[in-house]
Amino acid sequence: MSEKIEPYETDPRGLDPHEPGAKLDAGKVKAALLKDFGLALTEVAKIATYGCRKYSKNGWEKVADGEFRYDNAMMRHWLAEHNEMIDDDSGFLHAAHIAWNALARLELLMRKEDW
Repeated sequence: MSEKIEPYETDPRGLDPHEPGAKLDAGKVKAALLKDFGLALTEVAKIATYGCRKYSKNGWEKVADGEFRYDNAMMRHWLAEHNEMIDDDSGFLHAAHIAWNALARLELLMRKEDW
C-alpha cells in the first residue's frame, strides 16, 4: 500500500483535491485584485505603448544601469508633477510615468536578485 502524499496547496473550503469542485488556491496571490486599479493600469499601459513607439519593444530591459536611470526618470516626473499634471512630451499624466518607471525599476531589481 502506497503512502498518501498530501498536497502543499489546499482548497479554501477544505475539499479533497480530487473532489469535484476543488480548487487548490488557498493562500495564493489574488491577482484579480489588480482589476481594482483598471484606470491606473490602463494609463501605465499607455506609457508602455508610448515608450515602445518612441524607442523599441522591450528595449527598456536592456538600458545600461536601468535601475538607477528609471529611478531618476521616476523622480523627474515626480518633481514635475508638483508644477503640472501632464507631461509636455507625451501628453500623459506624470503620475502614470512615475508608476511605469517604478514598475520598470522594480522588475529589473527583482530579476537581478532572482526573486
